[in-house]
Amino acid sequence: MDAKTLQAGLNELLETLKDGQRGYTEALTDVEDADLKQIFKKYAAQRSEYITELEDQMHKLNLHPEEESSITGTVHRAFINLKGLVTGKDRHSILAECERGEDYAKGAYEKAQKLEGVPSELSALISKQAAGVKQGHDEIRNLRDASK
Repeated sequence: MDAKTLQAGLNELLETLKDGQRGYTEALTDVEDADLKQIFKKYAAQRSEYITELEDQMHKLNLHPEEESSITGTVHRAFINLKGLVTGKDRHSILAECERGEDYAKGAYEKAQKLEGVPSELSALISKQAAGVKQGHDEIRNLRDASK
């Protein structure tokens, strides 16, 4: 795999993580349910940690994270609708929107895991983070299902 393809794939992952972190951070300031505040805080912190880990690995490989992504021209903003929903305070809608974001994050990791020629340390990191994202997705989905 060429470095350019690897860098593009990793930058897409970073952008997805940053998007999730922003979404959860915004949501936790507006949501009123204490349990959701805790969960959103946990996943905002997780995404922040994942961004740092991924950027560290990229620097070790002499790959440079893009400051602002131009991956698809208009980056999919997984959590774009969250702000409006949170102000409506509908628990089910908030969780459904979070799950949509988590679906996107899960897909980004599945794509990253298919990148070829990824150094083993980076590959292990992507797998570890993918498991964390999947766990987050499942927790959000279960909460959403319970809120019907």
